[in-house]
Amino acid sequence: MKKNNFCKKAKTIVPFLLLLLTAIVGNAQKLQLSGFVTDSNQEPLSGATVLVKELNKGTTSNFDGGFNLNLTSGNYTISVSYVGYLSTTKTVEVKENQKIAFQLIASENTLEEVLVSAVRVKANGPVTHSNIGKKELAKRNLGQDIPILMNYLPSVVTTSDAGAGIGYTGIRVRGSDATRVNVTINGIPYNDSESMGTYWVNISDFSSSVENLQLQRGVGTSTNGAGAFGASLNMLTDAVSQQAGGELSNSAGSYNTLKNTLKFSTGILNDHFELAGRVSKIKSDGYIDRAFSDLSSYYFQASYIDENTLIKAIAFGGAEETYQAWFGLTSDQLKEDRKQNPYTYDNEIDHYNQDHYQLLWNQKYGNNWSSNIGLHYTWGRGYYEQYKEGEDFSDYGLEPILIESTTIDTTDLIRRKWLDNDFYGLTFSLDYADKRSNFTLGGALNNYEGQHFGQVIWARNASQSEIRHEYYSNYGDKLDGNTYAKGNYQIGEKLDAYIDLQYRYIRYKASGVAAGEVDDTFNFFNPKAGLTYNLNKHNNFYASYARANREPNRGDYENGAPKPESLDDFELGWRFAKENIKVSSNIYLMNYTDQLVLSGAIDDETGEPLRMNVGESYRFGLEIDAEFKISNSFFIKPNVALSSNKNKDFHYEWDGELVNFGDTNIAFSPEIIAGNMFTYAPSSNFQVSLLSKYVGEQFMGNIDRDSSKLESYFINDLNATYQINVASVFKSITFSALINNIFNVEYVSNGYYGTWVDDYSAPPAKTTYDYAGYYPQATRNFLVGMTLKF
Repeated sequence: MKKNNFCKKAKTIVPFLLLLLTAIVGNAQKLQLSGFVTDSNQEPLSGATVLVKELNKGTTSNFDGGFNLNLTSGNYTISVSYVGYLSTTKTVEVKENQKIAFQLIASENTLEEVLVSAVRVKANGPVTHSNIGKKELAKRNLGQDIPILMNYLPSVVTTSDAGAGIGYTGIRVRGSDATRVNVTINGIPYNDSESMGTYWVNISDFSSSVENLQLQRGVGTSTNGAGAFGASLNMLTDAVSQQAGGELSNSAGSYNTLKNTLKFSTGILNDHFELAGRVSKIKSDGYIDRAFSDLSSYYFQASYIDENTLIKAIAFGGAEETYQAWFGLTSDQLKEDRKQNPYTYDNEIDHYNQDHYQLLWNQKYGNNWSSNIGLHYTWGRGYYEQYKEGEDFSDYGLEPILIESTTIDTTDLIRRKWLDNDFYGLTFSLDYADKRSNFTLGGALNNYEGQHFGQVIWARNASQSEIRHEYYSNYGDKLDGNTYAKGNYQIGEKLDAYIDLQYRYIRYKASGVAAGEVDDTFNFFNPKAGLTYNLNKHNNFYASYARANREPNRGDYENGAPKPESLDDFELGWRFAKENIKVSSNIYLMNYTDQLVLSGAIDDETGEPLRMNVGESYRFGLEIDAEFKISNSFFIKPNVALSSNKNKDFHYEWDGELVNFGDTNIAFSPEIIAGNMFTYAPSSNFQVSLLSKYVGEQFMGNIDRDSSKLESYFINDLNATYQINVASVFKSITFSALINNIFNVEYVSNGYYGTWVDDYSAPPAKTTYDYAGYYPQATRNFLVGMTLKF
């Protein structure tokens, strides 16, 4: 085992960060236009965009709603905008230093924000988070999945089975895999109830229907669905459009990738109604040989809106067919041909359909109260098909065949493993807000019913079977209910207090797992509390504590008798906001009991990562996320995460004995993750960005073996957009280009690791051998697109 080099790496990165943080560009302008942005109740709006239209330059308001602009004398048009509020514009003649005030009126879209407000944190709340809006998503939305579009956020690592970001993709946050990232859509759980995984391939091109999203790192606020053990991601879908219009987006690129998207909106009809929708088609051969994706998806919504009411009926979903690339490559195969696919059967595919239905009702009662109710139903069904050699008859309920005194009890066969499930339930929240406080009482009650069954559709030696012989049938039923009460209260002028109390109940029944018939009940209490201190208009500090508990998933039961896991999350942060600089930084300590860490191994049939309980473990880290405005045209957005992720006194069986390996690194938890976005925008119509990502070395297992190590990698993408505003036929034409991995780096972002014992070793000695597999990611590739808005 090698000495922990965390401190050494920190010494390398920290001076670089300090240099960026001190790179404050002096301003040579002589006159200062300052002011404040507030809402109709005179409450400051932090983060509002203030734009000088003549110069195409601007700033954002600080924690007190204040802003400063350095200008020469002259006449200027100042535009102020903020999410959920109507934009406003003023013409100002600047002759001397002066002040100006903007008061924004809440728009009807404020009702949209309430749909997710119960599971989101405010800008100055004591929870570490990042936000991404529709405009930012659109710049790189050329067919890749949402995890890939989030790749440059702090502490995020993404991967793609097919190598190019289309098809099956995954995300890890602070070293925690996707099963531990809670995902909600309009406040409704999206994670699969049994596996807790998030399969973006089932709703391809969903980013085209997302208004904005928030990624909370750590436990975050109380949310619906399984607890967040690494992060929570909540998404708000498209807002009601005031104006009628449409959008046709087409993109194409490497590996025969093609994406076609058509969107429309009727605008507001009869002052209250809107119909809108999207249909999409994505096809790609994938970087890995034959790892193709054939994806179709849709999104439709019907809305009713007035001053105090928003009702939405939403239907979205998709159909996917992908050729399997689940099994990765050995190190020898990686050297031989990193694009090869171990599967050879021509129909080794995954085929799945998923449809979601949501009915959302948000109601305002005067200036202080509002409520939100969501009804939902999801139907998922599909299979994956496999060719298997030399399978035992007994595993398929078949009888041996006797041919001329020869007994045949094995066969080559093709099988399909099916999943047919229903997920339905209710979410709700009641909100109160005034000048000093806001409180939410909310919760959800959801039920999952899943059928698992397998069929033999062909066999070389069929025995007594018929076509589509069903050789197993199992079920999984899960009832999941939670209720929470949370709120913020302003204590004096500078201090805000936050408290969040959640109770969660789970009843899980299942058959066909290694633990036998499962009938488990869990009762979890998850308290959270925090303080925010606003030192002045530029500096904001916060501290928080959060408790989380999680039940095992179906895969954990299939591999033994797992325990539920617990987490205590401590966060300490500082935020700084000024005209040309924004910095968000935080230190976190996440202490786990019985953490279900990735073991490194995968299911040899589905490619799903396997997990195991470890006793005591922790994650301790520093995250820094910044924005620097170098000039009116140049912007830098760096971020870095330094962490130490350890299992305490980790025990593992080696050579027939249980060995204490001491404190080891948690699998798939790099000590350094860094990113940067360097943007040049000479005008509001043209932008080019260089996006960089560094991921340090990481172990795929928990015993720090060199053979389980993934090497560090540093990749760079180039993204450009150019918009033409036209007067007739179309409102605008936008051209987009994305060159991924511009330096043609051959890297691996994911893999698997396991051990096996040689049963033929001379007794009593036993010899342990290990193995590893790798998922290579694409070398240099490109996507280009054109969007027509009308």
